[in-house]
Amino acid sequence: MLLISSIGLGLIVGSFLNALSFRFHTGTSVMHGRSRCMRCGHTLSVFDLVPVISYLALRGRCRYCGVHISIQYPLVEIVAAALSLGVYLTTPAPLAYAYWFFVWLLILFIVVYDIRHTVIPWSCSLLLMALALMYVFVFHESLVESLFAGPALAAPLLFVSLISQGMWMGWGDGVFELSLGWLLGLTAGLSALMIAIWSGAFVGVLLVLTHTMGPTRRQAGFTMRSELPFAPFLALGAAICYFFHVDLFTQITTL
Repeated sequence: MLLISSIGLGLIVGSFLNALSFRFHTGTSVMHGRSRCMRCGHTLSVFDLVPVISYLALRGRCRYCGVHISIQYPLVEIVAAALSLGVYLTTPAPLAYAYWFFVWLLILFIVVYDIRHTVIPWSCSLLLMALALMYVFVFHESLVESLFAGPALAAPLLFVSLISQGMWMGWGDGVFELSLGWLLGLTAGLSALMIAIWSGAFVGVLLVLTHTMGPTRRQAGFTMRSELPFAPFLALGAAICYFFHVDLFTQITTL
């Protein structure tokens, strides 16, 4: 029952994150009025808002005007449910679950917002930094090493932002990595950063090849100069290392 409850909670909170991601920094509060179709403005009923199930039942279209509903809605809900389940399996104690679930929901929101707008909100970055520092000071035994991990892992990304004046990489990515370093520690954080770089490079090259080798390569939508959000890859690396206990450098030293 607790496993099922964690999944249900993740689905519900994921639906809330969707609403927040569309209304954040728009001047409209997430608590302002009931949800409406973004095209026809029709107020949505309870049956239109059941996480995942409503999207499948409606076949990804608005019940009232037939416009396509963004695939973001079910994807975020499913990912939030998976995060809730993963956190429960990793840290089932109530306080630990509440802390890490909130941390991963904040990371998920940062990823969704970065994908939509290619920018990480500073308010979210600062909140994540506060949560990460709280974890370092409360739970880590080696305080100096834990505090060092964040700046050490963020330094390469911030250096790239500095020399390119934010053109090659936004400042938000380095600040995001600062928090991930504090949350994961030095070796696991470095492993997560390497996974992020490898996966980001792979996807970037794949997108370039897909568009340049296609039939409309003269009008390719993605080139080497196109902007690819990096926060999703940083979060992917962190999730792999956190939930699956991947630490490449610890494993190498034990061989």
